[in-house]
Amino acid sequence: MSQSEIFKKELLLRLGNNIRDLRMQQGVSQEELAFKIDSARNFIGCIERAEKSPTIFTLFRIARALNVKLEILVKDIDRF
Repeated sequence: MSQSEIFKKELLLRLGNNIRDLRMQQGVSQEELAFKIDSARNFIGCIERAEKSPTIFTLFRIARALNVKLEILVKDIDRF
C-alpha cells in the first residue's frame, strides 16, 4: 500500500469514527441516520468502517441529520 493510500485510509477511518461516535452519543442507529439522509443503512456502515469515501454533500447531510456543524464531523482528521 502506498503512502497516499495509507494517508487516505487513515483520514477515512478518523472521519468514520467521528461519525460513529456522534451517532452513538445521540442514540441514533445506522438505519435512522440513513433514513434521515435518504440513503441505505449499509452505506452508513461503509462510511464508518472507512470502506467508502463520502462526498461533501453527503457529509453535509450527515451533519444536518446529527444537528452538528460540518466541521465537527471532520474534527481532528488532519492530525498525524
